[in-house]
Amino acid sequence: MRAIHITFLVTAILLSSTVSAAENEAKVSLLFAGDVVLDGQPGKWIARGKDPFSAFAAIFASTDIRIANLECVVAKEGQAADKNFTFRAEPESLSVLKRHVDAVSIANNHSGDFGRAAFSEMLTHLQTNQIQYFGGGNNLSEAHRPLIIERKGLRIALLGYNEFMPRSFEAGAASAGIAWSEDEQLLLDIQQARNAYKADLVIPFMHWGWENELHSNQRQQLLAKKMIDAGADAVIGGHPHVLQETAVYKGKPIIYSIGNFMIDALDNDAQTLGWVIRLELDKQGVTVWDSRIAKISNDGIPEPQARQSSACWVRGDKQSRLCSNADSMFSPAQIRHAGASPKAAAN
Repeated sequence: MRAIHITFLVTAILLSSTVSAAENEAKVSLLFAGDVVLDGQPGKWIARGKDPFSAFAAIFASTDIRIANLECVVAKEGQAADKNFTFRAEPESLSVLKRHVDAVSIANNHSGDFGRAAFSEMLTHLQTNQIQYFGGGNNLSEAHRPLIIERKGLRIALLGYNEFMPRSFEAGAASAGIAWSEDEQLLLDIQQARNAYKADLVIPFMHWGWENELHSNQRQQLLAKKMIDAGADAVIGGHPHVLQETAVYKGKPIIYSIGNFMIDALDNDAQTLGWVIRLELDKQGVTVWDSRIAKISNDGIPEPQARQSSACWVRGDKQSRLCSNADSMFSPAQIRHAGASPKAAAN
């Protein structure tokens, strides 16, 4: 009887230690913001000494790593491409971006608006301002190389891809440009991020879908599942300039479009709403995520919407919930306990 009692105590201690270790496991928080254009009115704000990110400063500061899609080239050089919209920001704007953002995706359909020379100049300016980037580079190999960010012992790989024309912005074997979304190469990149770069977690940031469509298309849905099957821990998307739905596949979150964040080239009400997404990560993937609504003014400046609620998710849920936007701080424990009932079907 005494032996059974001792065995029970040892088992209880081991279980308690396992639970305690799981609770104390290192966790890292990561933020994604949508399309950021430092041209137009936001650029003029910066030229006047104002900070167009100021309303979101506390929200950005609440996470360990901050990521945005830089939806413009930052350069002095170049000639505008023959397109409806071309965006070029002043290099001086990057000092303001640096206050709030650690890294940017440059895999989008505006990075090449002023040609390869301007794109290459932008890479230099980003390096000078110590803003890391992914989804583009001085050649094809660099463009597909993951950005590895290590925090608290977690190695996180970020990959960026564009699949909206023109494809002429794609990097070449010896020419600067962006990473184009080719399924076979993209899936190989995800696997390589784990195997060759020893990443614990892999997150692709996609520039995909059709503009102004409020629901993801079949291409997005199928590719998201392929990426998770290949080893992605979450999939974050943008480009449609509007919000799209979220999903869960094999326990991994998919956020099809987080919309705009800072841009004054707006032509409908849906384009004035974006999400800032915050994720908590451990070695198994995303534990929780939440969102904060950005309401974009006519000047292209985002404002938080503290009285509203927006999507959030907890590991184990089959669909997203609704959480209040009242608090600027990122509190995974609060998300776990205060989220409203699930709201959106998972795919």
